[in-house]
Amino acid sequence: MQKRWRIKDTPETQSRDLLMKELNVSEIVANMLVNRGIVDRSAADRFFHPNLDQLHDPFLMASMDVALARLVNAIEHQEKIMIYGDYDVDGTTAVSLFYSVLKSFTSNCDYYIPDRYLEGYGVSEKGVRFAAESGCSLMVTLDCGVKAIDQAKLANSLGLDLVICDHHTPGDELPEAIVLDPKRTDCSYPFKELCGCGVGFKLLQALFIHYGKPMEELYQQLDLLAISIGADIVSVTGENRTLAYWGLRMLNARPRPGVKVMVELAQRSFPLTLTDVVFTIAPRINAAGRMGDAKTAIALLTAETEHEAKPIAQAIQAANDERKHIDEEIKHEAIELLTEHALHHPNTNVVYKSGWHKGVIGIVASRLIEQRYRPTIVFTQTTENGLLTGSVRSIPGINVHDVLENCSAYIEQFGGHYFAAGLSITEDNLVPFTEAFEADVAARMTPEMLVPQQEIEAEIDFQQLFLSNESLYEVPRLKKILDSFEPHGPDNMKPVFVTRNVYVSQVKLLKGQHLKATFFQPTHANCKLDAIGFFMPDAYDVCSNQQPLELAYTLESNTWNGKSKLQLNIKDIRSMNWS
Repeated sequence: MQKRWRIKDTPETQSRDLLMKELNVSEIVANMLVNRGIVDRSAADRFFHPNLDQLHDPFLMASMDVALARLVNAIEHQEKIMIYGDYDVDGTTAVSLFYSVLKSFTSNCDYYIPDRYLEGYGVSEKGVRFAAESGCSLMVTLDCGVKAIDQAKLANSLGLDLVICDHHTPGDELPEAIVLDPKRTDCSYPFKELCGCGVGFKLLQALFIHYGKPMEELYQQLDLLAISIGADIVSVTGENRTLAYWGLRMLNARPRPGVKVMVELAQRSFPLTLTDVVFTIAPRINAAGRMGDAKTAIALLTAETEHEAKPIAQAIQAANDERKHIDEEIKHEAIELLTEHALHHPNTNVVYKSGWHKGVIGIVASRLIEQRYRPTIVFTQTTENGLLTGSVRSIPGINVHDVLENCSAYIEQFGGHYFAAGLSITEDNLVPFTEAFEADVAARMTPEMLVPQQEIEAEIDFQQLFLSNESLYEVPRLKKILDSFEPHGPDNMKPVFVTRNVYVSQVKLLKGQHLKATFFQPTHANCKLDAIGFFMPDAYDVCSNQQPLELAYTLESNTWNGKSKLQLNIKDIRSMNWS
């Protein structure tokens, strides 16, 4: 799928030149900093060396004082507390973190994860009743609850108080509960993009302040929060970047037993980046809830020894392997259905088949976007209530949460974010909903949105990657500085560069699908750089025609036999005559 390149604007020169002088960095690095809102040395120091002292006061969040008072009262009166979390990575890491910490304040607590298939997303009636029947008088929800209007009323009728820690966009009405959510319209909390685990962390932060406990004890759990931030694809700026930075340091320096065993089974090695978390750890934790019981993820993340963690991790690894097999089968079936749908729906992908595994339809939706770049919904039918359950994925420019809001007349229940959501509808409403979804997306769509965009940090020549005195066979200073821009994620993506008038000196295809090549520019023919392009078999023909090329790539370090050198990771490639 050909991408549309968008090169970032060159920032104003005064701030750039100041940073070049004060930090002794290249124009490339200075431009990158200014494009991220960093215009002086003090801001650069905070960016490159995030400090936990930079975290916001939790009491700036609306209702935090009330939530804390209710939690403290429960602790001091030995009330039983139920911790309720969603079954995805954000929810299970949130429960693991909150439960592990709360046990140091009270032994009278337990946790509950809803069954993806029997209860579905969010706070369930079954979960509320279970908490009340278990003798709980307080339930703390994590990563869900901000739209649980009916469930909150049920909890109140059963004498069960709710403290809701959520980060999803609230509806017009808040539940009759204590609601912590930075996206509340009346909440002045400075950072709005916390994940669900992050909101729970802020409540614990307030609890530590109240009891005067050393915050370092709470910070021991930041590895879980880093996993949550990466997996939930939230903005990696501000407070999230600070939390992810320190969480990754902890994860790599002292990996908890469950994470250590999981990484070993995945045949990966430390240190891990936030990107590694997204593609290695998150799918395995998610597999627990997709293919079976998400409580096994809690057991893994809270295991105290590798001996305890290993059989759990092995079971989760097997579930992930099964998940990959099933989602591949469903993807092929969905692509066939999509061909028929596309004839009448130019702006969306909506497919449905009864019996598709509910645990993988979100993954399949993402795969379909790779095939046909459109907002996508994959529906299956759940046997427990006869409703169709759908997973939604979107593209830049189309806020699917807002689209679903406008289609709510055909929806039984929905919730989610800008790029991802879930919903349930009756089978009778499938056709009218599909038409309404297409119409609303069409009203927002522009032709440019239908072509995936590759954001480019800067256009450079190969020789700009190296200082004049640096060896071409070692990792240059520029790459080492760019490593300090980690952790990467939304709003701080790994920088992609473009180089034009590039020729191939060697090219081959590995395993029939991965491009391996060496590139150079005629003006500096001695600067030959190795490159890898994963899952790019079509690029082999482009590279074989001896024509000048344009490359979009990131910079990687490739280590072989103890020696490291620069390698390009190709993101897109095209002939110079492409238009």
